[in-house]
Amino acid sequence: MAHYLRIFITLLFLLFSSVALSNQVNINTADAETLASTLKGVGPVKAQAIVDYRKKHGSFMSINALYNVKGVGEMIVEENKENMTIGEESE
Repeated sequence: MAHYLRIFITLLFLLFSSVALSNQVNINTADAETLASTLKGVGPVKAQAIVDYRKKHGSFMSINALYNVKGVGEMIVEENKENMTIGEESE
């Protein structure tokens, strides 16, 4: 049992260190929890709004497309622009 616990803790450490090192979150693939914990000014409600918008309208074609999400304004986009990506063809 202790062996599995060590493996689990190691995997968690690797997961969180890779997130910390990458500094970018893909707004087209991240879940609400990741968005809320990574983006400044985005809590659980706004993060869920981003995910819901994406599910309804499809992938974001640009970071600025976040302006279409209710509750996400210029301040949030500008504060987080360097920390967000839409995938391979990010702005």
